[in-house]
Amino acid sequence: MMKTPGPELFKSGRHFSAWIGLTPKDHSTAGRNRLGIITRAGDEVLRSTLVLGATSLLRRVREGRGRNTSPWLLELLKRKSPKLAAVALANKIARTAWKMMVTGEAYRKNTVSAALACAA
Repeated sequence: MMKTPGPELFKSGRHFSAWIGLTPKDHSTAGRNRLGIITRAGDEVLRSTLVLGATSLLRRVREGRGRNTSPWLLELLKRKSPKLAAVALANKIARTAWKMMVTGEAYRKNTVSAALACAA
């Protein structure tokens, strides 16, 4: 089991997520962008825990018991398989966790919805 470095060592949430191994491998060439499977780098236990939590949430959403489900997640489930959606959700959770660790802020669910409403 690896020890997770401090969040300030990562430039962004994407770098943190890549360290965990939740970002796709890049197989791009000649201007053609092709993404592959996740890299599976970093801490296997942390990555597995995030994916397991995301899978659990997706099961509740698919059964109709997920109250206040984000529109992003509902659209993702329409386009992607449940396993790919779980990894994408785990990636998003990791990025959110990184931001919370760096800023010291508490999680506020409606912040994103309010920001999107103001932008529209």
